[in-house]
This record gives sequence, C-alpha cells and structure tokens, in this order.
Amino acid sequence: MTLPSILLGLFISLLVGSLFHLWRGGSLARLLLYLALSLTGFVMGQWIGSWQKLVLFPVGTLNLGMAVIGSSVFLFAGHWLSLVEVRPDQNKDDAV
Repeated sequence: MTLPSILLGLFISLLVGSLFHLWRGGSLARLLLYLALSLTGFVMGQWIGSWQKLVLFPVGTLNLGMAVIGSSVFLFAGHWLSLVEVRPDQNKDDAV
C-alpha cells in the first residue's frame, strides 16, 4: 500500500467513527472508543478483502467497500458490547 492510500484509509475510517459518534452520541471516551473500533475494523476489513480476494469499490490499492463494512461491523458490535452494565450481586449477604 502506498502512503496516500494509507492516509485516505485513515481519514475515511476516522470519518466513519466520527459520524457513528455523531449519530449515537456519548462522551469523549465513547468518541475515542468509536474511533479505535472504526480504525481496527477498517484495517481488518481491508485485510480480509485482500486475503479472500473480495473487491468492493476499489480506490487505488484501497478496498474501500470491504474496509467500510469491516469498520461498520466493529462499530456496531463494540457499541452493543459497551451497553452491558455490571450490577453488584443482589444476594451477596445470603451466600455467606
């Protein structure tokens, strides 16, 4: 991959993460989570697309379609997993 395609991929992945944060809302920590998830999913989508020879919307050496799909999958899965709340055990005193 060339430096311009890496920079374009970085820009697009961060844009997707920022738009997801704009849609779902949240704090600065959520924004950082969404940016990291989007970047990781983008790289994994690009890698899986190259590995399996799946090409969807190529832009130079960047497999934009698969990368955006990977980014979206990671964002939705990460958002869903971040909604889990840990509650203290209600019957803690009864167990003793």
